[in-house]
Amino acid sequence: MTNLAAYFAALDELVRKTPLRIDRPRGSAHTRFPEVVYPVDHGYLEETAGRDREGVDVFRGSADGTGIVAVALTADLTRRDVEVKVLLDCSDDEIDRIEHFLHERLRLNAAIVRRE
Repeated sequence: MTNLAAYFAALDELVRKTPLRIDRPRGSAHTRFPEVVYPVDHGYLEETAGRDREGVDVFRGSADGTGIVAVALTADLTRRDVEVKVLLDCSDDEIDRIEHFLHERLRLNAAIVRRE
């Protein structure tokens, strides 16, 4: 198993064992930037630790049952912050919309790493 495959396997287990809380449903506005609208559901894994201490971020799409399809690696130079965001049950179109959302709407440096 490659390191990347092992990484995604570990994420699978984390997602399987941890409740997902959606705090920003698809179509809702960002809390600090009301003109920024979420293209898919956004939330976090409860009882986990992300950079913001609110849990590991998750974008959940509409392709039910596909599982974790990618992660987004983000770097915010203004906040001097990096994060990993899990893309769960997302179609190819939704992955593209999330990437656009991160780059163009939130102005983050982001790379999408798709599952092999």
